Amino acid sequence: MEQVTELMPTLLEQTGIMLWIVALALVFGGICGLILGLLLYVTRKGGIMQQPVVFWVINILVNTFRPVPFIIFIAAIQPLARQVVGTGIGSDAVVFGISIAASFFIARLVEQNLMAVDPGVIEAARAMGASPWRIVRTVILPEALGPLVLGYTFAIIALIDMSAVAGIIGGEGLGNYAVAYGYRQFDPVVTWSALFIIVIVVQVIQAFGNILARKILRR
Repeated sequence: MEQVTELMPTLLEQTGIMLWIVALALVFGGICGLILGLLLYVTRKGGIMQQPVVFWVINILVNTFRPVPFIIFIAAIQPLARQVVGTGIGSDAVVFGISIAASFFIARLVEQNLMAVDPGVIEAARAMGASPWRIVRTVILPEALGPLVLGYTFAIIALIDMSAVAGIIGGEGLGNYAVAYGYRQFDPVVTWSALFIIVIVVQVIQAFGNILARKILRR
C-alpha cells in the first residue's frame, strides 16, 4: 500500500496523458470516421446518393487499413507523421497515428449503425421532397444517434487500448507506463495499479455511454 501511495502522483499524471491522447484522437478520428462512414452509407448501392465509384474507393481504403494490427500501423506511419506533425516519435506522433487508425475503424462502425435505420422513414422523407443532405441531418443521424453513441463508446475503449501501444514510438500514457515500468522491470505493483485504474476508467466510460444511449433511445 505504501508503494501504491508513492506511485499515485505518477499514475495520475500518466492517466491524464492517456485521456488527453484519447480525447484528441477521438476528435480527429471521430470526425473523419463519421464522414467516411456517412459516405459509405449514402453512396452504396440503393443509397440516397448512390455513387458506385466513390463507394468502391472508400470501401477499398477502409478494408485495406482497418485490419492492419495497430502496433505495425503506428510504426509504418512514422514517415508520414514526420511530414504532418514534424516528428515521428512522441505523443504528437501517437495522436496522429491513432487518429488515422481510428478513422477507418470508426467509419465501419458508423456505416453499420446507419444501416439499422428503417428504410421506410427515409423513403417517407424523400417522398416529401427532402434533399439528400437534409435527410442525413434530420432523419438518418437522429434515428441512429443511440446506436452511434454506443458505437463511439466502444471506439473510445479501443483508443485506450491503442494508446497502450504508443510506447514503441516514444509515446506516454498509463498503458505504456505499465509496460515500461511494471512488466519490463518486473514490478507487479506498478502493473496492477495501472491496470486497476484503466479498468475503472473503462467502466466509467462504458456506464456513461450506456446511460446516454438509453436516454436517447427513450425519446
